[in-house]
Amino acid sequence: MDRVLAAQPLKVPVMLVHSLWDQEDIYGAIAVYKAIKPKDTDNDKVFLVMGPWHHGQEIDDGSTLGALKFNSDTSLYFQREILRPFLDQYLKDGALKADIPPVSAFETGTNRWRRLLAWPSGCASGCTVRPTPLYLNAGLKLSYARPAPGDAAFDEYVSDPAKPVPFRRRPSQPMGYSNGLTWSQWLVDDQREASGRPDVAVFVSDVLSAALKISGQPVSNLVASTSGTDSDWVVKLIDVYPDEVASQPAMGGYQLMVSADIFRGRYRESFETPKAIASGKPLLYRFALPNANHVFLVGHRIMVQIQSAWFPLYDRNPQTFVPNIFWAQPGDYQKATQRVYHAPSQATFIEMPIVSAP
Repeated sequence: MDRVLAAQPLKVPVMLVHSLWDQEDIYGAIAVYKAIKPKDTDNDKVFLVMGPWHHGQEIDDGSTLGALKFNSDTSLYFQREILRPFLDQYLKDGALKADIPPVSAFETGTNRWRRLLAWPSGCASGCTVRPTPLYLNAGLKLSYARPAPGDAAFDEYVSDPAKPVPFRRRPSQPMGYSNGLTWSQWLVDDQREASGRPDVAVFVSDVLSAALKISGQPVSNLVASTSGTDSDWVVKLIDVYPDEVASQPAMGGYQLMVSADIFRGRYRESFETPKAIASGKPLLYRFALPNANHVFLVGHRIMVQIQSAWFPLYDRNPQTFVPNIFWAQPGDYQKATQRVYHAPSQATFIEMPIVSAP
Protein backbone atom coordinates (compact mmCIF):
# COMPACT_ATOMS: atom_id res chain seq x y z
CA MET A 1 0.00 0.00 0.00
CA ASP A 2 2.84 2.43 0.73
CA ARG A 3 4.17 1.91 -2.81
CA VAL A 4 0.70 2.46 -4.27
CA LEU A 5 0.30 5.72 -2.36
CA ALA A 6 3.82 6.84 -3.22
CA ALA A 7 2.85 6.73 -6.90
CA GLN A 8 -0.18 9.01 -6.40
CA PRO A 9 -0.22 12.82 -6.24
CA LEU A 10 -0.71 14.37 -2.80
CA LYS A 11 -4.04 16.18 -3.13
CA VAL A 12 -5.45 16.39 0.41
CA PRO A 13 -4.04 16.86 3.93
CA VAL A 14 -3.28 13.55 5.63
CA MET A 15 -2.94 12.66 9.31
CA LEU A 16 -1.32 9.30 10.03
CA VAL A 17 -1.82 7.89 13.54
CA HIS A 18 0.75 5.39 14.77
CA SER A 19 0.69 3.36 17.99
CA LEU A 20 4.12 2.64 19.49
CA TRP A 21 2.93 -0.74 20.85
CA ASP A 22 0.53 -1.66 18.05
CA GLN A 23 -0.03 -5.41 18.23
CA GLU A 24 -1.96 -5.44 14.92
CA ASP A 25 0.03 -3.22 12.54
CA ILE A 26 3.17 -1.59 13.88
CA TYR A 27 4.53 -0.79 10.39
CA GLY A 28 1.70 0.65 8.27
CA ALA A 29 1.47 4.28 9.37
CA ILE A 30 5.25 4.81 9.38
CA ALA A 31 5.62 3.11 5.99
CA VAL A 32 2.96 5.38 4.49
CA TYR A 33 4.60 8.43 6.11
CA LYS A 34 7.93 7.58 4.48
CA ALA A 35 6.19 7.02 1.15
CA ILE A 36 4.20 10.25 0.91
CA LYS A 37 6.16 12.74 3.03
CA PRO A 38 8.62 13.57 0.20
CA LYS A 39 5.63 14.98 -1.75
CA ASP A 40 4.90 17.42 1.08
CA THR A 41 7.35 20.03 -0.13
CA ASP A 42 5.96 22.78 2.13
CA ASN A 43 5.77 20.50 5.19
CA ASP A 44 2.12 21.38 5.76
CA LYS A 45 0.02 18.53 4.35
CA VAL A 46 1.32 15.29 5.89
CA PHE A 47 1.06 14.96 9.67
CA LEU A 48 2.24 12.09 11.84
CA VAL A 49 1.03 11.31 15.37
CA MET A 50 2.82 8.71 17.50
CA GLY A 51 1.13 7.71 20.75
CA PRO A 52 1.89 5.21 23.56
CA TRP A 53 -0.98 2.96 22.58
CA HIS A 54 -2.04 -0.45 21.45
CA HIS A 55 -3.96 -0.73 18.18
CA GLY A 56 -6.87 1.71 18.21
CA GLN A 57 -6.29 2.96 21.77
CA GLU A 58 -6.31 6.58 20.60
CA ILE A 59 -10.15 6.41 20.72
CA ASP A 60 -10.18 4.78 24.17
CA ASP A 61 -8.68 5.67 27.54
CA GLY A 62 -4.97 6.39 27.04
CA SER A 63 -3.78 6.90 30.61
CA THR A 64 -2.34 3.38 30.94
CA LEU A 65 -1.20 0.45 28.84
CA GLY A 66 -0.80 -2.77 30.79
CA ALA A 67 1.43 -1.95 33.76
CA LEU A 68 2.56 1.37 32.25
CA LYS A 69 1.13 4.65 33.54
CA PHE A 70 1.52 7.86 31.54
CA ASN A 71 0.40 10.45 34.15
CA SER A 72 -2.28 11.77 31.77
CA ASP A 73 -4.93 10.56 29.33
CA THR A 74 -2.81 10.59 26.19
CA SER A 75 -5.76 9.65 24.00
CA LEU A 76 -7.87 12.54 25.26
CA TYR A 77 -4.97 14.91 24.57
CA PHE A 78 -4.75 13.57 21.02
CA GLN A 79 -8.49 13.93 20.45
CA ARG A 80 -8.73 17.49 21.83
CA GLU A 81 -5.40 19.07 20.97
CA ILE A 82 -4.43 17.35 17.71
CA LEU A 83 -7.28 15.56 15.93
CA ARG A 84 -10.15 18.00 16.48
CA PRO A 85 -8.22 21.15 15.45
CA PHE A 86 -6.99 19.28 12.36
CA LEU A 87 -10.50 18.20 11.33
CA ASP A 88 -11.95 21.63 12.13
CA GLN A 89 -9.42 23.40 9.93
CA TYR A 90 -10.09 21.30 6.88
CA LEU A 91 -13.77 20.38 7.29
CA LYS A 92 -15.43 23.41 8.96
CA ASP A 93 -15.96 26.76 7.27
CA GLY A 94 -14.34 29.65 9.12
CA ALA A 95 -12.29 27.46 11.47
CA LEU A 96 -8.96 28.70 12.73
CA LYS A 97 -5.72 27.24 11.39
CA ALA A 98 -4.72 24.36 13.62
CA ASP A 99 -1.57 24.78 15.71
CA ILE A 100 -0.31 21.30 14.95
CA PRO A 101 3.33 20.38 14.27
CA PRO A 102 4.22 18.09 11.37
CA VAL A 103 4.98 15.35 13.94
CA SER A 104 3.40 14.93 17.37
CA ALA A 105 5.39 12.19 19.12
CA PHE A 106 4.86 10.92 22.65
CA GLU A 107 8.19 10.29 24.37
CA THR A 108 7.93 7.17 26.51
CA GLY A 109 10.09 7.02 29.60
CA THR A 110 9.65 10.72 30.32
CA ASN A 111 5.95 10.60 29.33
CA ARG A 112 5.86 13.86 27.37
CA TRP A 113 4.46 14.93 24.03
CA ARG A 114 7.06 16.34 21.64
CA ARG A 115 6.42 18.73 18.74
CA LEU A 116 8.76 17.75 15.90
CA LEU A 117 9.40 18.99 12.38
CA ALA A 118 9.95 15.51 10.96
CA TRP A 119 10.40 11.88 11.92
CA PRO A 120 12.83 10.82 13.17
CA SER A 121 14.37 14.01 14.54
CA GLY A 122 14.36 13.68 18.32
CA CYS A 123 13.53 17.27 19.24
CA ALA A 124 12.03 20.43 17.78
CA SER A 125 15.31 21.87 16.47
CA GLY A 126 19.04 21.34 16.60
CA CYS A 127 19.05 17.67 17.56
CA THR A 128 20.55 14.94 15.43
CA VAL A 129 19.78 11.22 15.39
CA ARG A 130 23.09 9.38 15.34
CA PRO A 131 23.13 5.63 14.59
CA THR A 132 25.40 4.18 17.29
CA PRO A 133 26.39 0.51 17.71
CA LEU A 134 25.57 -1.04 21.08
CA TYR A 135 27.69 -4.19 21.12
CA LEU A 136 27.09 -7.57 22.66
CA ASN A 137 30.18 -8.55 24.60
CA ALA A 138 31.58 -11.53 26.48
CA GLY A 139 30.14 -12.08 29.94
CA LEU A 140 26.63 -11.30 28.63
CA LYS A 141 27.39 -7.58 28.68
CA LEU A 142 26.15 -4.70 26.49
CA SER A 143 28.61 -1.92 25.79
CA TYR A 144 29.50 0.78 23.26
CA ALA A 145 32.99 -0.76 23.21
CA ARG A 146 33.69 -3.30 20.48
CA PRO A 147 34.39 -6.88 21.57
CA ALA A 148 37.98 -7.30 22.72
CA PRO A 149 40.45 -9.81 21.23
CA GLY A 150 40.86 -12.85 23.42
CA ASP A 151 37.41 -12.69 24.97
CA ALA A 152 34.95 -15.52 24.42
CA ALA A 153 33.80 -15.38 20.81
CA PHE A 154 30.20 -16.44 21.35
CA ASP A 155 27.44 -17.49 23.73
CA GLU A 156 25.14 -20.36 22.92
CA TYR A 157 21.84 -21.92 23.83
CA VAL A 158 19.82 -24.95 22.72
CA SER A 159 16.55 -24.27 20.94
CA ASP A 160 14.03 -27.12 21.20
CA PRO A 161 10.89 -26.90 19.02
CA ALA A 162 9.18 -29.25 21.49
CA LYS A 163 9.57 -26.57 24.19
CA PRO A 164 9.40 -23.26 22.30
CA VAL A 165 9.83 -19.90 24.02
CA PRO A 166 6.30 -18.48 24.46
CA PHE A 167 5.64 -14.93 23.36
CA ARG A 168 4.10 -14.14 26.74
CA ARG A 169 3.73 -15.66 30.17
CA ARG A 170 1.55 -18.76 30.30
CA PRO A 171 -1.31 -19.48 30.15
CA SER A 172 -1.32 -18.18 26.59
CA GLN A 173 -4.57 -16.36 25.90
CA PRO A 174 -6.38 -16.31 22.57
CA MET A 175 -6.46 -13.14 20.53
CA GLY A 176 -9.39 -11.06 21.75
CA TYR A 177 -10.59 -7.82 23.34
CA SER A 178 -13.28 -8.92 25.79
CA ASN A 179 -13.85 -11.16 28.81
CA GLY A 180 -10.59 -10.16 30.46
CA LEU A 181 -8.37 -11.01 27.48
CA THR A 182 -5.16 -8.95 27.32
CA TRP A 183 -4.00 -9.56 23.75
CA SER A 184 -3.76 -5.80 23.21
CA GLN A 185 -1.18 -5.48 26.00
CA TRP A 186 1.29 -8.23 25.17
CA LEU A 187 3.92 -5.91 23.66
CA VAL A 188 4.39 -4.28 27.08
CA ASP A 189 4.46 -7.56 29.04
CA ASP A 190 7.23 -7.97 31.60
CA GLN A 191 10.00 -9.91 29.82
CA ARG A 192 11.45 -11.47 32.98
CA GLU A 193 9.62 -14.70 32.16
CA ALA A 194 11.76 -15.04 29.04
CA SER A 195 15.02 -13.76 30.51
CA GLY A 196 15.06 -16.58 33.06
CA ARG A 197 14.95 -19.34 30.42
CA PRO A 198 18.13 -21.20 29.38
CA ASP A 199 17.12 -20.96 25.70
CA VAL A 200 17.19 -17.14 25.70
CA ALA A 201 20.50 -15.25 25.44
CA VAL A 202 20.38 -12.15 27.65
CA PHE A 203 22.86 -9.26 27.46
CA VAL A 204 22.65 -6.33 29.89
CA SER A 205 24.33 -2.91 30.13
CA ASP A 206 25.67 -1.26 33.25
CA VAL A 207 23.29 1.00 35.17
CA LEU A 208 22.84 4.23 33.22
CA SER A 209 24.36 7.32 34.81
CA ALA A 210 22.84 9.58 32.13
CA ALA A 211 19.53 9.37 30.32
CA LEU A 212 19.64 7.96 26.78
CA LYS A 213 17.04 8.84 24.14
CA ILE A 214 16.36 6.92 20.94
CA SER A 215 14.13 8.10 18.08
CA GLY A 216 13.65 5.92 15.04
CA GLN A 217 14.31 2.30 14.19
CA PRO A 218 16.90 0.26 16.07
CA VAL A 219 18.61 -2.11 13.65
CA SER A 220 19.71 -5.63 14.55
CA ASN A 221 23.12 -6.68 13.27
CA LEU A 222 23.08 -10.24 14.53
CA VAL A 223 25.96 -12.58 13.76
CA ALA A 224 24.76 -16.08 14.60
CA SER A 225 25.04 -19.72 13.66
CA THR A 226 22.83 -22.76 14.07
CA SER A 227 23.59 -26.47 14.09
CA GLY A 228 20.40 -26.91 12.05
CA THR A 229 19.64 -25.78 8.52
CA ASP A 230 16.88 -23.27 9.30
CA SER A 231 16.28 -21.02 12.28
CA ASP A 232 14.23 -18.15 13.63
CA TRP A 233 15.93 -15.22 15.36
CA VAL A 234 14.01 -12.98 17.73
CA VAL A 235 15.77 -9.78 18.87
CA LYS A 236 14.26 -7.71 21.68
CA LEU A 237 15.45 -4.29 22.92
CA ILE A 238 14.37 -3.88 26.55
CA ASP A 239 14.34 -1.16 29.21
CA VAL A 240 15.16 -2.70 32.59
CA TYR A 241 13.72 -0.72 35.51
CA PRO A 242 15.59 -0.37 38.82
CA ASP A 243 14.92 -3.06 41.41
CA GLU A 244 12.84 -0.58 43.38
CA VAL A 245 10.47 2.03 41.93
CA ALA A 246 9.06 4.03 44.83
CA SER A 247 6.21 5.63 42.86
CA GLN A 248 5.03 2.28 41.49
CA PRO A 249 6.43 -0.73 43.40
CA ALA A 250 5.02 -3.20 40.85
CA MET A 251 7.46 -1.81 38.27
CA GLY A 252 10.55 -2.74 40.31
CA GLY A 253 12.81 -4.80 38.04
CA TYR A 254 10.31 -4.65 35.18
CA GLN A 255 11.68 -5.54 31.76
CA LEU A 256 9.81 -3.38 29.24
CA MET A 257 10.12 -4.36 25.59
CA VAL A 258 10.74 -1.14 23.68
CA SER A 259 11.22 -2.66 20.22
CA ALA A 260 11.41 -6.24 18.96
CA ASP A 261 11.00 -8.39 15.88
CA ILE A 262 11.57 -11.84 14.42
CA PHE A 263 13.52 -12.93 11.34
CA ARG A 264 13.18 -16.34 9.70
CA GLY A 265 16.65 -17.45 8.64
CA ARG A 266 15.64 -19.11 5.37
CA TYR A 267 14.94 -15.62 3.98
CA ARG A 268 18.35 -14.15 4.82
CA GLU A 269 19.37 -13.90 1.16
CA SER A 270 15.95 -13.47 -0.46
CA PHE A 271 12.33 -13.15 0.61
CA GLU A 272 11.26 -14.64 -2.72
CA THR A 273 13.51 -17.71 -2.64
CA PRO A 274 14.05 -19.40 0.74
CA LYS A 275 17.32 -21.27 1.16
CA ALA A 276 18.76 -23.65 3.71
CA ILE A 277 21.19 -22.12 6.19
CA ALA A 278 24.77 -23.40 6.18
CA SER A 279 24.97 -25.43 9.38
CA GLY A 280 27.47 -24.16 11.95
CA LYS A 281 28.48 -21.09 9.92
CA PRO A 282 28.32 -17.61 11.49
CA LEU A 283 26.10 -15.44 9.28
CA LEU A 284 24.90 -11.85 9.46
CA TYR A 285 21.19 -11.21 9.98
CA ARG A 286 20.53 -7.49 9.58
CA PHE A 287 16.96 -6.29 10.04
CA ALA A 288 15.24 -3.19 11.36
CA LEU A 289 13.10 -3.28 14.50
CA PRO A 290 9.91 -1.21 14.94
CA ASN A 291 10.14 2.53 15.59
CA ALA A 292 10.61 3.79 19.13
CA ASN A 293 10.62 7.22 20.76
CA HIS A 294 11.93 6.31 24.16
CA VAL A 295 14.16 7.58 26.95
CA PHE A 296 16.12 5.07 29.05
CA LEU A 297 16.23 6.92 32.34
CA VAL A 298 19.06 7.27 34.85
CA GLY A 299 19.23 4.19 37.05
CA HIS A 300 17.77 1.93 34.34
CA ARG A 301 19.68 -0.60 32.26
CA ILE A 302 19.44 -1.64 28.61
CA MET A 303 18.90 -5.30 27.80
CA VAL A 304 18.94 -7.31 24.58
CA GLN A 305 17.30 -10.73 24.50
CA ILE A 306 17.87 -13.17 21.62
CA GLN A 307 15.83 -16.34 21.19
CA SER A 308 14.68 -18.69 18.44
CA ALA A 309 10.93 -18.99 19.05
CA TRP A 310 7.99 -16.68 19.78
CA PHE A 311 5.25 -19.26 20.12
CA PRO A 312 2.35 -19.34 19.29
CA LEU A 313 2.56 -15.80 17.91
CA TYR A 314 4.76 -17.32 15.19
CA ASP A 315 4.69 -20.94 14.13
CA ARG A 316 7.53 -23.17 15.28
CA ASN A 317 10.52 -23.43 13.00
CA PRO A 318 11.48 -27.13 12.59
CA GLN A 319 15.15 -26.02 12.46
CA THR A 320 15.75 -28.35 9.54
CA PHE A 321 15.11 -26.86 6.13
CA VAL A 322 11.96 -28.03 4.39
CA PRO A 323 10.46 -26.48 1.25
CA ASN A 324 7.29 -25.46 3.10
CA ILE A 325 7.09 -25.31 6.90
CA PHE A 326 3.30 -25.79 6.73
CA TRP A 327 4.00 -29.34 5.56
CA ALA A 328 6.84 -30.13 7.96
CA GLN A 329 6.68 -33.65 9.40
CA PRO A 330 7.26 -34.53 13.08
CA GLY A 331 10.74 -35.83 12.31
CA ASP A 332 11.74 -32.48 10.78
CA TYR A 333 11.52 -30.76 14.18
CA GLN A 334 14.97 -31.02 15.76
CA LYS A 335 16.87 -29.39 18.59
CA ALA A 336 19.58 -26.96 17.47
CA THR A 337 22.54 -25.31 19.15
CA GLN A 338 22.39 -21.58 18.50
CA ARG A 339 25.46 -19.39 18.81
CA VAL A 340 25.43 -15.62 19.10
CA TYR A 341 28.84 -14.17 18.18
CA HIS A 342 30.64 -11.23 19.77
CA ALA A 343 34.19 -11.45 18.43
CA PRO A 344 36.11 -8.48 16.98
CA SER A 345 35.59 -9.74 13.42
CA GLN A 346 32.11 -11.14 14.09
CA ALA A 347 30.50 -8.46 16.22
CA THR A 348 26.81 -8.52 17.02
CA PHE A 349 25.33 -5.12 17.82
CA ILE A 350 22.11 -3.13 17.89
CA GLU A 351 22.37 0.06 15.87
CA MET A 352 20.72 2.52 18.24
CA PRO A 353 19.15 5.74 16.82
CA ILE A 354 20.52 7.90 19.61
CA VAL A 355 19.39 11.51 19.88
CA SER A 356 22.18 14.03 20.39
CA ALA A 357 21.27 17.33 22.02
CA PRO A 358 21.89 20.58 20.10
